[in-house]
Amino acid sequence: MADPAAPPSLPSTNHLVAVRLDEGSIARGSSNIDHEREVAILDLIDQNVFAVVGRDDGPYSLSLAIADDRLVMAITAERSEGEVRHMLSLTSLRRIIKDYFIVCDTYYDAIRSAPPSRIQSIDMGRRALHDEGSHLLTERLKDKIAIDHDTARRLFTLICALHWKG
Repeated sequence: MADPAAPPSLPSTNHLVAVRLDEGSIARGSSNIDHEREVAILDLIDQNVFAVVGRDDGPYSLSLAIADDRLVMAITAERSEGEVRHMLSLTSLRRIIKDYFIVCDTYYDAIRSAPPSRIQSIDMGRRALHDEGSHLLTERLKDKIAIDHDTARRLFTLICALHWKG
């Protein structure tokens, strides 16, 4: 039985088939960081709900870039010409991203020496910040792009990847 509180299912064309991060927007880090970015993109493409509000011409390709402290989302559709661009101020996400990086650093340090209970506590905080960022992203995009919770989480991961300074 479907959850009555869940949003209605979107047509199967409303999803991403390609995601690209602007090379000029990402800082080069270690091969591990580059691998994490690739995994995040593959996870997003593998399973997502992504619909451009007011259009029904997906599936879509998405390019993400950072310009002047704004997220630039360039969206192209398989069944139409042209590109849709949405610019999203990252000011409201800045604190969450900063806190997320701090908690992630703490988590990776704890893995080396902390007891499992401490690692679990830090991981719960990390996941809570990730959820907070995902919810805020969904809210900020709601009039432009419809996404589900898992897609929002994956997009938040990629936005963090664009901010990663290594």
